[in-house]
Amino acid sequence: MQYWLVKSEPEAYAWADLVKDGRTRWDGVRNFQARNNLQQMQPGDMVLFYHSVSEKAVVGIAKVDKAAYPDPTAADPKWVAVDLVPFRDFKDAVTLEQIKKDKRLENIALLRQSRLSVMPLTAEEFDVLLALGN
Repeated sequence: MQYWLVKSEPEAYAWADLVKDGRTRWDGVRNFQARNNLQQMQPGDMVLFYHSVSEKAVVGIAKVDKAAYPDPTAADPKWVAVDLVPFRDFKDAVTLEQIKKDKRLENIALLRQSRLSVMPLTAEEFDVLLALGN
C-alpha cells in the first residue's frame, strides 16, 4: 500500500463534497510530476485530503478506488485521472502550521513542494498526520 496527499481548494471541491458525492474522479491535473504520482496510485491506497489556499489543513482520508485512466477532461491521453472514495473524516483538522512545527514532518513533500497538487507520503508521515488528526 502507498500513501498520498491531494490538495483541493475547498471553494472548488471540498472534503464535504466528496463525502456527499460518495466518489469522485480526480481529474484536471496538468502538472507532470503530479500526473506521474497519479499514475502510481493503486486501488486501496490511502489518500489524505488537504484543503489548500483558504484553510490549509488536512481534513479527511480517502481511498483510491480506480487506478489511473485517461483523463476525459484532457485532449491529450497522456493526462490521467483516478477515482477516489471517502474513507473517514479527521476528528481535528491538521493545519499547515502544525505540520511545519512537527519535526517528524520536516521532509514532507507538502513543505518541500508546496505547489504540487498530488504528492506521495511515507508511511511514517501518514501515521503522524493520522495521529495528529484523530
